[in-house]
Amino acid sequence: MDKKLIGELKGILEKEKVTIERQLRKIAKKDEKLPGDWDTVFPKYDGGESGGAALEKAADEVEEYSTLLPIEHSLELRLKNIDLALEKIKKGTYGKCEKCQKGISVERLKASPESRFCLSCQ
Repeated sequence: MDKKLIGELKGILEKEKVTIERQLRKIAKKDEKLPGDWDTVFPKYDGGESGGAALEKAADEVEEYSTLLPIEHSLELRLKNIDLALEKIKKGTYGKCEKCQKGISVERLKASPESRFCLSCQ
């Protein structure tokens, strides 16, 4: 793979990393004890309600949290794959399938630069 293409894909990966981190910061915070891990923030609505209204607000908090958990997990996984791809670029191993060690097609890398596997092994 030529250096120009790798440079283009690296730029795409770096931009996507910034975008994903920005999205994560809206719904989660970095776990300082576990590098690369993010924790979904439990939404807190302002109090002031009582009785049934308070129960409804609490239910809304739980519903929103349960909706955000899989989103955070998906973003976190993509971020990890992007970080791994950027590390492979540094090491000179970018573009090789992790299973069969054959090259990942340029078309696949252009569509998904963080791909870890060729189409056959995916």
